[in-house]
Amino acid sequence: MPDSAAKFRLQDAVIDCTVLALACLAAYWLVASVLSGLYSESRAASAIGGLWTVLATIFVLRFSYAESEKAALTRLAATLVSFALCLIYLLFLPFHSWGLALLIGLSALAAMLLRRPGDVITAAITTAVVLVSAEISPQHAWRQPVLRLVDTVIGVILGVAAARLLAWITARTRRT
Repeated sequence: MPDSAAKFRLQDAVIDCTVLALACLAAYWLVASVLSGLYSESRAASAIGGLWTVLATIFVLRFSYAESEKAALTRLAATLVSFALCLIYLLFLPFHSWGLALLIGLSALAAMLLRRPGDVITAAITTAVVLVSAEISPQHAWRQPVLRLVDTVIGVILGVAAARLLAWITARTRRT
C-alpha cells in the first residue's frame, strides 16, 4: 500500500491532468464548434482553429499560477510578432515555401531584436502554423493571422483561467 505522501502526489497529478483535459475540451469545443460559424470557411479551418486554441491552452497551463501568467505573456508576444509579419506578407503574396522559410527566420529575428529570445521558438512555430493554414485555406489567406491570433487569445484566457482554478483547488485540497 502506498504511503500517504505518494497518494497525495497522485491525487494532485490526477487533478492537474483533469483540469488540463477539461480546459482543452472547452478550448476545442468553443472554437471548432461554437465560434466556427462566425469566421470559418470549412471544417478543416474550424479544426485548425480548435487545434491552435488547444495548443495555446496547453502552452499556458503550468505548475503555478505565476508560471502560467509568464507563459501567457510569452505566448501572446510571440503570436503578435508572427501576426504582424504574416499579415503583411499574406496581404500581398500567397503561400510559398520560400515565404514560409523567410518568415520563420524573420519571426525568430524579430523576437531576438525585441530582446525576447525565449519567444523565438514559439514565434517560429506560430508563423509556420499561420502560413500552412493560409495554404490550406488560400481564399482570403490574409485572414489566417487574424484567426490564429483570436484562437491564441482564447486559448491563453482559458489556460490562465484553468491555472487559477487549479491554484484554488490546490489551496483547498491542502487545507483538508
